[in-house]
Amino acid sequence: MSPARVTSLRAERRDDSIVVATATPRLSWKTASTTPEWRQASAEIALGDAVATVSGRDSVFVSWPFAPLAPRDRVEVRVRVTGEDGSVSDWSDPRPIVAGFLADDEWCASMIGAAAPGSPAMPVLVRAEFEAKPGLLAATLYATAHGVYQAEVNGTPVDDEILKPGWTSYQWRLVHESTDVTALVTEGANALGISLAGGWYTERYGFDGNANTFYGEQPAVAAQLVLEYADGTVETITTDASWRATTDGPIMASGIYEGEHHDATRAITGWSIAGFDDSAWTAVRVDAAAPVPEASIAPAVRAIEEVAVREVITSPSGATILDFGQNLVGRLRITVRGPRGHVVSLGHAEVLEHGELGTRPLRRATSRDSYTLAGTGEEVWEPQFTFHGFRYAQVENWPGEFDPADVVAVVIHSDLTRTGWFDSSHELVNRLHDNVVWGMRGNFLSLPTDCPQRDERLGWTGDIEVFTPTASFLYDVDGFLAGWLRDLSLEQSASDGKVPFVVPNVLGSFGGAAAAWGDAATIVPSVLYERFGDLDVLRTQYPSMVSWTDHILAIGGDRHLWEDRFQFGDWLDPDAPADAPWDAKTDTDIVASAYLFRSTELTARAAELLGETDAASRYRAIAERVRAAFLREFVTESGRMLSDAQTAYGLGIMFGLARDAAQEAAMGERLAYLVRSAGYRIGTGFVGTPLITDALTRTGHLDAAARLLTQTETPSWLYPVTMGATTVWERWDSMLEDGTINPGEMTSFNHYALGAVADWLHRSVAGLAPAEPGYRTIAIAPRPLPGFTHASARHETPYGLASVAWRRDGDTVTVDATVPANTTAEVSLPGSDHTLTVGSGEHSWTVTLPETVTTPGEVGPTTSLAAIIDDTEAYRAISDVIAEHSESAARRFRQKTRWTPGRVLAESTFQLPQATVGQIFAVLEELSANRRKA
Repeated sequence: MSPARVTSLRAERRDDSIVVATATPRLSWKTASTTPEWRQASAEIALGDAVATVSGRDSVFVSWPFAPLAPRDRVEVRVRVTGEDGSVSDWSDPRPIVAGFLADDEWCASMIGAAAPGSPAMPVLVRAEFEAKPGLLAATLYATAHGVYQAEVNGTPVDDEILKPGWTSYQWRLVHESTDVTALVTEGANALGISLAGGWYTERYGFDGNANTFYGEQPAVAAQLVLEYADGTVETITTDASWRATTDGPIMASGIYEGEHHDATRAITGWSIAGFDDSAWTAVRVDAAAPVPEASIAPAVRAIEEVAVREVITSPSGATILDFGQNLVGRLRITVRGPRGHVVSLGHAEVLEHGELGTRPLRRATSRDSYTLAGTGEEVWEPQFTFHGFRYAQVENWPGEFDPADVVAVVIHSDLTRTGWFDSSHELVNRLHDNVVWGMRGNFLSLPTDCPQRDERLGWTGDIEVFTPTASFLYDVDGFLAGWLRDLSLEQSASDGKVPFVVPNVLGSFGGAAAAWGDAATIVPSVLYERFGDLDVLRTQYPSMVSWTDHILAIGGDRHLWEDRFQFGDWLDPDAPADAPWDAKTDTDIVASAYLFRSTELTARAAELLGETDAASRYRAIAERVRAAFLREFVTESGRMLSDAQTAYGLGIMFGLARDAAQEAAMGERLAYLVRSAGYRIGTGFVGTPLITDALTRTGHLDAAARLLTQTETPSWLYPVTMGATTVWERWDSMLEDGTINPGEMTSFNHYALGAVADWLHRSVAGLAPAEPGYRTIAIAPRPLPGFTHASARHETPYGLASVAWRRDGDTVTVDATVPANTTAEVSLPGSDHTLTVGSGEHSWTVTLPETVTTPGEVGPTTSLAAIIDDTEAYRAISDVIAEHSESAARRFRQKTRWTPGRVLAESTFQLPQATVGQIFAVLEELSANRRKA
């Protein structure tokens, strides 16, 4: 048996389907080998009798070596690899590939809908019948919609996909599904029926009472069914004026924000079966031409998991509330028995407030479903065309005795492949990481949204810009985000190079260019290339990158600074007022000008990779001018920044905006000072949060990063965990310490942006990162945190599973690593300045790394506040004494004191009652006495 074997083979970017959207799908395969340091010398790719040979190590996104596929081609490919050691693997299992695209002039279906709907966004059923001749070989359904749909052939749904075709920039880009329905079509009479609702297309968007329909008032669907016969003939059945429609179906109303209302007494039996009498139905409406749809490159939305009721709660008002124990995104499936016409209502919320559903954060989104029973015995129902973000559900008017087993939460999101895992000895940090994963799952539903529950759920560019590195570790998001970036490019083209705040842009002309938000145009494709080795995404998005960079460089003008414009800035800085989330400590000009440099630099890199050498040189030179202007304007010679705030230093350090290593080190010292002076509480918003722990680590302040990570007081990453959070919150204090919801108008309990710290957990704490695009070379550089005894990360790279795990035993740290076949790793062990290079296989190293243990000394009135905050026992003792007298005073003491070395304890207690001060000093004297004895 060969020591090497091909363990997986895929075409293009999707794992959830064998359908490809291109005639020349790139191929990727993974190899496992028992031979240490195994590397591929060549590979053979077989398509039928044709075999193509690829020389060298390439095994990720290898170009299609055969003639282009034609629409509906069904082929199988296999791969066999040869190692540099001369070993030859067996052929891989065949990989089926279906060409899911249409020829350039093949789309001919019309958009159809209800001719005279009774109300806006009225759900509709449409149908037609057709004949299938003998000798049918294949039947393929292509469909898209202005709205969301499900198709049935002869009474059977064609697939398990949800909310098809998803949300794109409808006015410029539609996507179609390509579904094999051969098994559903019978010889003779057949019927094709489509259930349709408005979804995102008819939703009303906007804020502060200014919500309006953006796309259209009524949904429509377009479909064509291609029948291929053994005699070579092809028939195409398309949606057109001959179809019939009704709005008298069981779905009375459906909306993304509103919820869904289903009346089972209106069910139409057999409506999608041949022979149904549709004479009472009406002719359809035929809409004006829409963009020709393209095959989807992103995975579909599906039901992924089911969660049972954890607890049934009776609220103070007497309501029945179900707790699923997890904030999730999806809908409820109910099993109910009762009389005909009885209505069951379902409400949803992420949190409870005063024991009742906390619905205020939902704003205009009612998020309520209802079901009217048919009275036919046991009935099972779940909404079809909506979704909610919730942990709690209120059940109203349940017939008979309620059994929690009759309700289950169905989790839905885009069907992404999980690729990354993290674990450590700190249980709260582990829960934080779980929260990041759940938050991503809920917000990766057709597109990367900001939140999944309120009247928003938009593709905010700033959120995904900061979160893409984390997302790319946890899941294979290459196809998902590559599809979204196509819409970003289209929206940008309509705005003269400006990237809108949200994609798709349903906010119209609201706002101008914004740093960190618009920079998704350069940062997201750059991360996808770094993490997946997908050069095509850079090639496709390069015009967008150039357009955005040129747009903001024009704003910068001769000063090469992005100044005096609207900015979101370091959005949701914890010190920003609840009603002014943009009012951050870091000046918006610093944020904007730092991103001006970042985008220009990334565009230069992309140009170089794509062989655009002149453009690369030009953008690199401009980036240096921007960098010089930034340093001149915002950074002193000693490394002090104009905005003396955590985010400012994080940007300067991580974006390379320092004159030299000495100035960067000075920035790091000041950042560590600010972190400690804040009591190791986070002081950053959306922009600074992904950077701060990395900046501290890079400049040698790992201990400060550890204290920041493990802080449990507000604001911190772990404060929400201690408050029972199961997803990442939008605000550091979305729920206040007294259990009430933050008074800000904008408060979500499921936002992934502040969870971007997880990327640092993966790369630095566990020590697993790409050193070369696509993990062709892996960086192994674990940095054991003080107080942690172990941490580990696993990632399914494009080459196979890589893992790093370290564990501490006294002064000894052992690092274990798995390096996939056909890759190498650069290893930087804890406490070492040297880098090792190793090949594939299992590796283990043991190093001596004494953990720094500071023995606390005596404490009293003249002890510096810096020493107090670093002495957790003394700090807790002081806080507890103050809390005995006044919890609000204790909170002010913890949050408002500046814990600096130049201030002493007595200076921070002068506003407290003398009795409290005396008790504090007495407690500290007792603590000091005990330490002297020890």
